Amino acid sequence: MKKIINKIVDRILDRKSEITFEEAIELIEYDFEKDKESLKVLLDGADKIRKEFQGDVFDLCTIVNAKSGNCSEDCRYCAQSSHYNTSVDVYDLMDKNKILKLAKDVEKKLVDKFSLVTSGRGLTKGCELENLKEVYIELKEKTSLHLCASHGIIDFEVAKELKSSGVQMYHHNLESSRDFYEEICTTHTYEDRVETCKNAKKAGLKVCSGGILGLGESRRDRIEMAFELKELEVDSVPINILTPIEGTPLALEIIEQLTPLEIIKTIAIYRLILPNVPIRYAGGRQLLGDYEIVGVKSGINGALTGNYLTTTGSTIERDRMIFKEEGFEFKR
Repeated sequence: MKKIINKIVDRILDRKSEITFEEAIELIEYDFEKDKESLKVLLDGADKIRKEFQGDVFDLCTIVNAKSGNCSEDCRYCAQSSHYNTSVDVYDLMDKNKILKLAKDVEKKLVDKFSLVTSGRGLTKGCELENLKEVYIELKEKTSLHLCASHGIIDFEVAKELKSSGVQMYHHNLESSRDFYEEICTTHTYEDRVETCKNAKKAGLKVCSGGILGLGESRRDRIEMAFELKELEVDSVPINILTPIEGTPLALEIIEQLTPLEIIKTIAIYRLILPNVPIRYAGGRQLLGDYEIVGVKSGINGALTGNYLTTTGSTIERDRMIFKEEGFEFKR
């Protein structure tokens, strides 16, 4: 297996050809637990590709839960769905001044990107869009942050409105593969998510899209999602690891979580598939424990940071310290 991995890595580094779907399947199905030498070759190869195509710049972003709960969708992992009885806070859109205060705090801590997340199926033209536009316009005028938005399913017209208000990147995860998606959500389709990404790109926004590992998907599902993201030419790929939330269906159904090794292996293969795209830790990386730094040496070059979501993440100060220790620089 070591020779196979080295040949794939060398081809990618030399820009001769990309990894094929069949090669990626072979890698993800391989038992690296029994062949740690080949695992090291895979992780080292992913790190070389990251360094060649992305350099040593580490990208930090912070997401604020600007509107929480009462979501009409039945995503089976989500604490904010109105279909499940969870302990998540429920509130309407945050006050503009409170959001600005949070943004300025993030800016002082030298984070690169700042994103507002709102619960609900999606954003349409109307009062909420107009209120958000006011917020983004003020954030653009009063901070130097790269502004991102995450408001669910949107059409092309809404995407244009967001861009004109100062938003630079739109976040909308595919979550998993096309075939597996109906197992985790029935109130909208996978194609709705794909179309949202396309609408955002068409409007001139960059697109941040990834998924969640550990939903009960197969290894093949993970590879299919990676190639879908590649086809969509997304600009950033967040990797979430399922944190089962009490009250959601998956908290009862997912008996055995993915091992850290399985997650790190998957991240490394994603780097081989997506050499030109930042791949970032998102929710759930605390489940990796000591493997968190291994992932940073295996293709990761960005992270969601801060404690502003429904589950506790890592602090900005800690992240800047540990990633700097690994030889990375920061944009800010």
